[in-house]
Amino acid sequence: MSAKYPNPLIPGFNPDPSIVRVGDDYYLATSTFEYLPGVPIYHSTDLVEWSLIGHVVTREGQLQGRGVPTAGGAWAPTIRHRDGKFYVMVTDALGRGTLIFTAQNPAGPWSDGIVTDINGIDPDIAWDDNGDCYVTYSGLLLTGEQLGQHLGIMQVKIDVETGKSLEEPRHMWSGTGLMFPEAPHVYKVGEWWYLMIAEGGTERGHSESIARSKSITGPFEGAPNNPILSARSTSRPAQNTGHGDLVIAPDGNWVMVMLGMRTRGMTRAFSSLGRETFITEVAWTPDGWLTAEPVILNDINPAPEFRDDFAGAELSGEWVAVRRFAHEFTELGSGGLILHGEGRSMFEELPAFVGRRQRRFEGIVVAEIKVAANGIGGLSMRYDEVSHYDLEFREGRLLARFAANRLVHEVEAEGFDLAAATDSAGFVRAYLELKPAPGFFGTDAQSSDYIEFGWIDPAGQKHAVTEFDGRFLSAEVTASFTGRVIGMYAQSGDVVVRNYAELASL
Repeated sequence: MSAKYPNPLIPGFNPDPSIVRVGDDYYLATSTFEYLPGVPIYHSTDLVEWSLIGHVVTREGQLQGRGVPTAGGAWAPTIRHRDGKFYVMVTDALGRGTLIFTAQNPAGPWSDGIVTDINGIDPDIAWDDNGDCYVTYSGLLLTGEQLGQHLGIMQVKIDVETGKSLEEPRHMWSGTGLMFPEAPHVYKVGEWWYLMIAEGGTERGHSESIARSKSITGPFEGAPNNPILSARSTSRPAQNTGHGDLVIAPDGNWVMVMLGMRTRGMTRAFSSLGRETFITEVAWTPDGWLTAEPVILNDINPAPEFRDDFAGAELSGEWVAVRRFAHEFTELGSGGLILHGEGRSMFEELPAFVGRRQRRFEGIVVAEIKVAANGIGGLSMRYDEVSHYDLEFREGRLLARFAANRLVHEVEAEGFDLAAATDSAGFVRAYLELKPAPGFFGTDAQSSDYIEFGWIDPAGQKHAVTEFDGRFLSAEVTASFTGRVIGMYAQSGDVVVRNYAELASL
């Protein structure tokens, strides 16, 4: 792998990437599960510098949202372009089903979404030389009496305007026999149709395999060098690499974008940021097969610092909420961002919480917070409703909470005086600090990181409340498809946030 592309390509919780090139522009979409706005669209002209330009899901009704269980929601989009129109096909898992969204501009707005009759996940959309539209997908059944059964890789011709299938689905090549064939994509390259899939599960056995045929419908023959990409049983710092999509780079060579995890700890057992987007170079052999370079970390685009004073007319697109849109419980005013508590804690499915994906391993997050008298709220690092760390202001007290599945532990701040900690405008500077695991060997070195919670007094002095082991908020412990999301919440009363910053250090 050359040093010209950053890795990760898009850091933080950004799994299941799909990419399309239109002229000199590249557009990339990723999964968002229960978070809204959903399915971000990133843009680049060089595959190096990327910007968030919009989301597919920006309003009620496009996804089901409410009532979707944890790990449900927007799964594995495919983004494509044809005849001046952009298409995103995605599964609203345990919600509306498999959907087709369209837009003239990838920044949006996108359509309401056509519901198809496909019972599966990870849909790919492609057109043959006659203009017929085919959806190739992973046959995990999400509805019906056979819920949870996996039929392998499937394909069906559809009416792209109505979402209706025009034939019975057919079984396709489903890999080398490894578990859970998924994430299929179909490409026409020269005289061959190629079917590339992920197999081995999205965990440490994740891999990419490829097959080819003279017809989009098969039969497909597997490559002799399968799997063409995998990090399993290697010492590479990027593990779980798979779920790839192909595109031609600006220099005319081919590249693959895929998900992966940066593992940490003494035995590299924990991935605190979840599944991120990576890139690697690929090449076609003289006999028409694909080879892929290993995924190597390349920190040429380190995660930038971020500040938000909430002075704009609307929230930045990188702020997300859980199963609904933030405008339902927030407003922007002259004092900053106001979150209205609704009586729901961070243990609820619809907390009044807005956050951003954690994108750096080390640093500090600082937020100036004012909680109404008798109100409850503060900072939270969230994986899901049963796994989160909170720094909570509650009736003049300050406490830190550790929640990991059914284990809950609270530590009250010793010596915390709300009046002394508050500035002249009534705000307290709350912080959480991301600290690397110390040492090379031993119990502390086994963790991914440690999270310190505390406050900063008006004189600039830090006061730590406690420190929590970060491994319990990692993908391997939570078994989540997402990643850490850090932000603010209001349980009751109003919580005002005047300034928010993600910094390398104070």
